[in-house]
Amino acid sequence: MNQPNNRTPFEILARYERLSLAHASDTQDKFEAPGLWRGIGFRVGSRLLVSGIDEINELLAVPVLTPVPGTQPWLLGVANVRGNLVPVVDIGRFLFGERTQHSDRSRLLVVRQGGGSVALLVDEVLGQRTVDAEQRQQAQEEADPRLARFVDNRVGEQQLAIFSMNRLVRAPDFRQAAA
Repeated sequence: MNQPNNRTPFEILARYERLSLAHASDTQDKFEAPGLWRGIGFRVGSRLLVSGIDEINELLAVPVLTPVPGTQPWLLGVANVRGNLVPVVDIGRFLFGERTQHSDRSRLLVVRQGGGSVALLVDEVLGQRTVDAEQRQQAQEEADPRLARFVDNRVGEQQLAIFSMNRLVRAPDFRQAAA
């Protein structure tokens, strides 16, 4: 094989590809370890929640919103996301009646639902969280009745509420955004 200084650009790229694929396959095995559940953690007001990584399609900075008249106060409007109009819901206001204060940390969680996507405004995204079998065994039930229909239990030291986006987007009151 050629010395490092004598490699063609193609050979260098091919080597990077081999190294990258080897690293990716090794990483995938670590993430799919039996008994581990992965999610995206986020904050709504003072509450810490986590949803399955497979339930959240995208994380976005808050774009310009266009209000939609005649809707519930928790429907903030629509946003243009790469040419698609996506409704934006203030999840704090929907769940708790508390308006989310926009800050540099505010983000949109884009979730698929029947007929398209919906974006949920949250106070902050905490990043990826992993829950193991032991944490699941020590889980506590959700005490807040406003969350109980979307949360099975709380796990970990931070007591993250495992929040089901699938249940949220199927809830009749969530689907009825008209005032």
